[in-house]
Amino acid sequence: MLRFMFVGDSMTIGSAGEHTWRQRMWRHLCDTLGPEGVAVVGPRTALYDQAAGGPLSHDYAGASPAFPRHHLAGWGEGWLHMAPTIAGALERDPADVLLVSLGLIDLGFYTDAEQTAANVRAFVAAARTANPRIRMILLPVIPNVRAETDAPFAAEVARFNELLAKAVADLDTGASPLLLASRPPAYDIRTDTYDGTHPNASGEHKLAAAFAAALAQAWAIGGPYAAPVMTPTG
Repeated sequence: MLRFMFVGDSMTIGSAGEHTWRQRMWRHLCDTLGPEGVAVVGPRTALYDQAAGGPLSHDYAGASPAFPRHHLAGWGEGWLHMAPTIAGALERDPADVLLVSLGLIDLGFYTDAEQTAANVRAFVAAARTANPRIRMILLPVIPNVRAETDAPFAAEVARFNELLAKAVADLDTGASPLLLASRPPAYDIRTDTYDGTHPNASGEHKLAAAFAAALAQAWAIGGPYAAPVMTPTG
């Protein structure tokens, strides 16, 4: 059995009433590895309740009773917050593979590209203190609607993605493989998000597919992501 931990920001925790890309990815892993071959771990289970302003909801859309809600994701949290948190999370809930989507909130509110990249390196080091054989897949930052009108922010996103690729190349080891996922092909913030940042149903599928492709192509885990026939409810 492989134990997965989802690590991310608001795009990963999701909001009340959403499926989340985490649930889409879990279904893919169950389909390709078998339900007995997958465990999802993490210290948190809630969705973010935008009306209440906190991670207080467990209203997952379309959730099977078998869906493990566990994760390490937070609305407004980034590499800055997860770097000092990941070791404790892994000690509490051991994992074999981390699927990580972070960075947009850092660049938008907390740190510049170089500082954010330094926090990536701190995160990787901390994760390895808890599990020296941990595998990690990191997703580049997908520019959101702000990047269309804020040129300095767009430049920071581009610079960070360059530094992220360098960090992955520098830190990858045979004992603890580190992989950079590809940005989901044809991801469009106008059709794959509901507000220019957060994924809607099609965006959730595309994010899950990006991680699925990385797992399958690099490590022969799982297989191709089955593209869904989209319905109005996802």
